[in-house]
Amino acid sequence: MISDIETRTRSKVEIKEPPMFKIIYLNDDKTSIEFVRDTLVEFFDYTADTAMRITEDIHNQGAATVAVLPYEIAEQKGVEVTMAAREEGYPLQIKLEADVN
Repeated sequence: MISDIETRTRSKVEIKEPPMFKIIYLNDDKTSIEFVRDTLVEFFDYTADTAMRITEDIHNQGAATVAVLPYEIAEQKGVEVTMAAREEGYPLQIKLEADVN
């Protein structure tokens, strides 16, 4: 007698959240406060008031985290802001740092 029973197996796939990275703006003496504020509004969708508070933090503390995003998105935002800064002649530096929280 031949069995008509079919055995199916399912693999359990574990999906992990992508690693998150901090986007950190570093203060310098040449990049204008207005430019920094404008990039926070344009690239990170902050309101003008929130962007100004973050800009003041960057200025007063020497650096500040402006967003925490998955690596690929954080990297793209960093490149976009850096390119915009260079187009305007500003030396603004952006760094990415793994978010260990």
